[in-house]
Amino acid sequence: MSKLNDSKLLNTLFGTTPGKGVQAKEAVAYSISGFGQNFICTIIGSYLTVFLTEALLFGSKDFKIGAVEGTMAVAFLMLGVRIFDAFNDPIMGSIVDKTRTKWGKCRPYLKWMAIPIAVMTLLCFLPLYKAQSVGSFIGIACVYTVWSVVYTVADVPYWGLSTCLTNDTEVRGKILTVARLACTLGAGIVTVLVPIITSAVTAKYKDAAGIVKPEFIYENANTLKWTYFICALVLVVFALPTFFYGFKNTRERFTSTDEAPSLGHNLKLLFKNKQLLLIVLSGILGGARMVYTYTGGLYFAKYVLNQESIYSLITLLVVPGGLIASVLVPWMSKKFTKKWAYIVIHLFGAVVMFIMYFVGYDATWKLIVCAIGLVCLGLPQGVNNIITYAMIGDTVDYLEWKTGERGEGICFAMQTLINKIGMAVGAFVGVLAYYVADINPTAADGVYISADGKTLLWNMLVLTGAVSMFLTCVPMFFYKITEKKQKQMVAEIAERKIAEGKSVETSTEE
Repeated sequence: MSKLNDSKLLNTLFGTTPGKGVQAKEAVAYSISGFGQNFICTIIGSYLTVFLTEALLFGSKDFKIGAVEGTMAVAFLMLGVRIFDAFNDPIMGSIVDKTRTKWGKCRPYLKWMAIPIAVMTLLCFLPLYKAQSVGSFIGIACVYTVWSVVYTVADVPYWGLSTCLTNDTEVRGKILTVARLACTLGAGIVTVLVPIITSAVTAKYKDAAGIVKPEFIYENANTLKWTYFICALVLVVFALPTFFYGFKNTRERFTSTDEAPSLGHNLKLLFKNKQLLLIVLSGILGGARMVYTYTGGLYFAKYVLNQESIYSLITLLVVPGGLIASVLVPWMSKKFTKKWAYIVIHLFGAVVMFIMYFVGYDATWKLIVCAIGLVCLGLPQGVNNIITYAMIGDTVDYLEWKTGERGEGICFAMQTLINKIGMAVGAFVGVLAYYVADINPTAADGVYISADGKTLLWNMLVLTGAVSMFLTCVPMFFYKITEKKQKQMVAEIAERKIAEGKSVETSTEE
């Protein structure tokens, strides 16, 4: 038996038992896979928009596609592709539920899709694209759309795999807690390091205030093209092995062996799972709650605070609160239930953001208050990153209890749908704020944003987040699955299977 499986620390951390059910080694492998996956997700989600507006200069007032200004073309590209991608998730979820292999229904996609995702990621940041070229814009739009599809093919089954590892909600919650921490760490590394790198390599083009000198605009953009590509290449090289490691070292136990359902049947199942739909609605309404951690935050750091690398500090400030929340999630879930932990922490986040909005940013003491606010905002971010996955896992059990069918694929497709709509809204609001603030990265006089533009940028990023943080709570008041209810459902499901002569647990090839 693996030394990892015998580790007392790991078994305590995950709630696993050596030789019985899901093993510690599997939980570690699952988390490592998520860590690497988020290298790729974050470089695309956080920096492709910046690559378009700053490296390819599609955010310039001089660039238009027909009558549409380049900035808005980028905004609608981000929104359109992400929404298209989000609504592909139910299709992919149905494909997962139809998958029957000796490895199971979810694991194979980690093996099959790693290389296609890597290739498409590099094509998104290809430095051969020409700045302010309509042809290049169309080309990158096509590549980004294909990337979104191939990424979905791995992302949906990755999260569905958590319900195939175990049906114990407490163990699954602990595994998801660590996996989400690993994902957050992977995303955090990318979010923090990339702005530091891009700021450092372009420092020679900037004046003492950190603003790009007008005569170096195009040299700066060209340097950024190659820098983003090299960053993407390094991240892809590190991420690839983690996909294969997750595939090789996990095992599916709770997977339906019944006849594969059709897409239409799965969609009907989806609408029978009302508890899941409440989580989806909550996620959609909360899509803009963390908009400042997307491109809008980077634009604020670059054009208002005049230092792109400060964006790394903005994202780092969220980390302590997120880590504290992540560690406390199992305790909060047990003490207050997942539902009330989720609601209360997001109402707290809304209050914090409204305070930040009214305090403002145009004085040192105000920036200190906002920095404290960012630390506090790590709490709802950390809780949300874990509890929604655990709640969706519970709705898989709820669906099986209600209908006799699990539908891991279609259920966890809703989580990835939520994530992608959040990324779409985050990128769209960020670029829309860029447009409303009237930022022009190729301004000949070096004044890329006005004083009024700075205020508008702040208002859109913070006020939008505050409202979204509040709205995400509303549907959850109607959510009814408690920890006690989930255990009762699992027990009833097991009794039914025994009565029908079915095995409670299925296996896949080791």
